[in-house]
Amino acid sequence: MSELRDLYQEVILDHNKHPRNYGALEDADRHAEGHNPLCGDEITVHVKLEGDKIADIRFEGSGCAISKASASVMTETLKGKTVEEAGALFERFHELVTGKADEDLETLGKLAVFGGVSEFPVRVKCATLSWHTTRAALNESGTKISTE
Repeated sequence: MSELRDLYQEVILDHNKHPRNYGALEDADRHAEGHNPLCGDEITVHVKLEGDKIADIRFEGSGCAISKASASVMTETLKGKTVEEAGALFERFHELVTGKADEDLETLGKLAVFGGVSEFPVRVKCATLSWHTTRAALNESGTKISTE
């Protein structure tokens, strides 16, 4: 467990300091905004679809290290996935961070390190904000997402 905790800290710090896929996406065809009032996280997710595949995904905003790192790893993970695959990953990630995952964590790749969030329930909203916001963008809901 110590190795996973060390990896968790390493991934969080790296993706917080050097977020991947950060910035506007000029030719995006889907957008959504999210807010976590508890921590002050604000995020906008931009998605470009090609058919049913996520051709590109980027995010903008500010927030705590867990929120930013989760968004960064999420964008890396979702590129090239179908909308259906993204939905399934959202469910698996949510189970992971809420401590309900009963599967082999290796199947989640880098996402598995966020399993440590389940030890800090108040941080679950930080880790899932970008996921909820992406789901809203893919569903074209048009509403601002809030974790409250």
